[in-house]
Amino acid sequence: MTQAVDLLSAPATIRPDILTSRQWNDLQTLAASLTASQALWVSGYLFALGGVSRTAVLDEPAPGIASATAAPVRTLTILYGSETGNSAALARALADRAGALGLPASAVDMAEYVPRRLKDAGDLLVITSTHGDGDPPQPAASLFEFLEGPKAPRLSDVRYAVLALGDSSYEHFCEAGKRLDRRLEALGATRLHARVDCDVDFDASASSWTDAVLATLASSTSPTGVAAGRDGRVAVAPAAVVVDRQHPLAATVVGNFALTGRGSTKETRHVELSFPEGGLTFTPGDALGIVVRNDPQVVNQLIESLALSGHTPVTLAKRVTTLADALTNDYEIATVTPRFIDVWAEITGAQDLERLTTTEGAADRAALIRTHHVIDLIERYPVPGISAETLLKALRPLTPRLYSIASSLSVVPDEVHLTVAVVRYTLHGRARTGVASGHLADRCSTGEALPVYVQTNPHFRLPADDLPILMIGAGTGVAPYRAFLQEREARGGPGRSWLVFGERHFRTDFLYQTEWQDLLKRGVLTRLDVAFSRDAADKIYVQHRLVEQARDVFDWLEDGAHVYVCGDATRMAPDVDEALVTIVECAGGRDRDAAVEYVHALQQSHRYQRDVY
Repeated sequence: MTQAVDLLSAPATIRPDILTSRQWNDLQTLAASLTASQALWVSGYLFALGGVSRTAVLDEPAPGIASATAAPVRTLTILYGSETGNSAALARALADRAGALGLPASAVDMAEYVPRRLKDAGDLLVITSTHGDGDPPQPAASLFEFLEGPKAPRLSDVRYAVLALGDSSYEHFCEAGKRLDRRLEALGATRLHARVDCDVDFDASASSWTDAVLATLASSTSPTGVAAGRDGRVAVAPAAVVVDRQHPLAATVVGNFALTGRGSTKETRHVELSFPEGGLTFTPGDALGIVVRNDPQVVNQLIESLALSGHTPVTLAKRVTTLADALTNDYEIATVTPRFIDVWAEITGAQDLERLTTTEGAADRAALIRTHHVIDLIERYPVPGISAETLLKALRPLTPRLYSIASSLSVVPDEVHLTVAVVRYTLHGRARTGVASGHLADRCSTGEALPVYVQTNPHFRLPADDLPILMIGAGTGVAPYRAFLQEREARGGPGRSWLVFGERHFRTDFLYQTEWQDLLKRGVLTRLDVAFSRDAADKIYVQHRLVEQARDVFDWLEDGAHVYVCGDATRMAPDVDEALVTIVECAGGRDRDAAVEYVHALQQSHRYQRDVY
């Protein structure tokens, strides 16, 4: 069994001169309280923190340390790239499990990692999502740029494994993880385990990958192996009760009303949920995950189109239920996925569907996914006599929906507020509604309980209270700024604040108008600029307002302002990015390359943060 270092009985020569007496006493006290596995974890943590070998600290082996520990011990680093928090949560859980097995590990955000340390990483586990259609998460962009650039070092001494998260409805599924996997191999690193690509229902795949990787590491890392208890079994502390994606909390709807006015071409709602005291903890910038249910009407349409019975019993992983219940609570029945196309092509034998399963048909497959729902394909390619089990095999699990939190616990301690854009459109002659937004708008009355959890977003955070903030958002992208300003007022923060908000029409779509005006009067909000794109012949968006105020925007940047962008990732966010470059060029007197580098430096220093979707 691995022995902990007994610093209390170690010779005095073990103490380096760089430690003060107080540090030495603190270290002795800590060491005396540690179990063997805890001591091993702490040694690995200090190794990673200081970047030096443990053996360099000791002049000679201390009594009580097995001679086998003199062999080099590989460090274990878990890097994560996350946009919504899923990769981060998986990385932290993996680090906890590794530590319980006597494998000291640190979970590190790619945004915080020093790239030059990669060559000394030892064992490297990478968990990354893919943003949009093949891009890395925005906080991880710099690390990707370094790894894929000419300055990337050879990684001959590194062993690695990659877990990729993605959404199979996108053409470039899990592309960010695939890019890292290919690049690490090209740089000479040794693959510990094959890359696993996870769809939005990633829990089972991620768990299997974690089990396999930890088993490999436990058997091949240090000669000391796994730290065991006196009975020979691994001692794992019981997990604390948490609220997360797998264990949501029931929150009660206490408010649900339209923010948009009569005649608006959009429907945006304000939803308020209450929860038991202390049930949820969140910070302005975080998101709320809602465990959703499908529209019963759509469920019935799907069942009837296949001539099935909703009462048909089906067996799921954790329970036996009916087909109607499974389709309502457990499966995605709107979005077409490559999995559905593969299964439906196989059971129908339709040649045009089979072509979509090939590499040559990738572009047409992506187009079909964008323009069809599951029921559209079922009606187009009917399958008489299909079983309920075959149908469920073609569908992927229903996943929670995330909404930016629009309130601060400092102001409303037992509530969480959301700003929800209701998705409604017509496709192939049939009215369609978003799964979560439709439920909140049409079927969610006051008093109803919704299963929820908090998805943290450490890359969208307020700075120190005295620093200025420039908040840019269109539509529901204004939600986190409501939380920001509530928090700032509660703290009494003196920092200036500037909101640039955009929507379609002033009269019907000025979300939270009276609140912003009241905050202006009280001095909590320093400045407000708006862009209503449909109120003039020439469409005006938030990026145009920024360029119009280029001199003031640049002055704020030079004064240390933190910039936030929240909203549409496809057009608004890139347009704002370009506007900032233009502002630095014009008002800052830089050339194009220098302006791009200026904006990039804002991102690197976490002064330019985005929450886009």
